[in-house]
Amino acid sequence: MKILVSIKPEYVKEILSGRKKYEYRKIKPKNRVDAIIIYSSAPVMKIVAEVEVEEIIVDEPNKVWEKTKNGSGTNKKFYDEYFKNKNIAVAYKLGEVKVYETPKKLTELGLNHAPQSYVYL
Repeated sequence: MKILVSIKPEYVKEILSGRKKYEYRKIKPKNRVDAIIIYSSAPVMKIVAEVEVEEIIVDEPNKVWEKTKNGSGTNKKFYDEYFKNKNIAVAYKLGEVKVYETPKKLTELGLNHAPQSYVYL
């Protein structure tokens, strides 16, 4: 199953370059996820790529950070702020990336706006 996730352009760039190996979220999907469709948020506002999900790590935020920090694409301060007051952190281990030759609009997938967290496709 695939999900569409909205990601800030600076992090999209890190994923596409291969430097960011994990995508963090506060909520774990109920269904199994095989791939993430990447929507690059403003100012890009386009669906730009798809990335394979190799593994989903779910644990306490500090434990997830220890497992993923070398491929986080972010710093500990930002990470701690993102998971502030949360008991669980979710990290998608990213695999092969397929960049779309022609970025797509959300409406091409029948969506009117980007998801707050994720949406199944």
